[in-house]
Amino acid sequence: MPSVDPIQRLILAFSKLPSVGEKTASRFTFYLLNRSPEVSEEIAKALSALHSEVKFCSECSHLSAQDPCRFCSSGKRDSRLICVVEDVSALLAIEKTGEYRGLYHVLHGVISPFEGIGPDDLKIADLIRRLQRIASDRSLHEVEVIIATNPSVDGEATSLYLSELLKPLGVSISRIASGIPMGSNLQYADQLSLAQALMSRRKL
Repeated sequence: MPSVDPIQRLILAFSKLPSVGEKTASRFTFYLLNRSPEVSEEIAKALSALHSEVKFCSECSHLSAQDPCRFCSSGKRDSRLICVVEDVSALLAIEKTGEYRGLYHVLHGVISPFEGIGPDDLKIADLIRRLQRIASDRSLHEVEVIIATNPSVDGEATSLYLSELLKPLGVSISRIASGIPMGSNLQYADQLSLAQALMSRRKL
């Protein structure tokens, strides 16, 4: 049985990445071929470390090489604020604004009946358990949960589900303001708009 051509194999591998077509995958492949082997080795080591070293933070479900992650382990963050985001890219976008100093909770998705994704497929139960742990140290009336899911149909549905689920716990619940256009992704929002959406959040 003939072996697979390594060039074509790498092109096919790159093509599996989001928004990467065959032309872009080919460009990546030949770029690496024209560089020193050390460049490819560095990338290969970084990719290998993704699964061997990166894990879920046991507190907020952020992907991190340390547990708790750097946000949860920092004594400088405001533990009375928990910003709930869809994914790590949204967390990083919010952090980049420099306007938020609270903690995070990453859902790793949104409720989407069309995609067959329900609440049990997300890190929602972990959020509830986290709040219950907090309740043993302080009143949940002191805690604000900021729901910062994307302003999409599924993001709004997830926001509504969370608000109804969290209200009986006694936490303050807010939603980022509507300055971010409907259907957009927080990952691609400009820092000023995202910062304003956070500061102008509305109570639910």
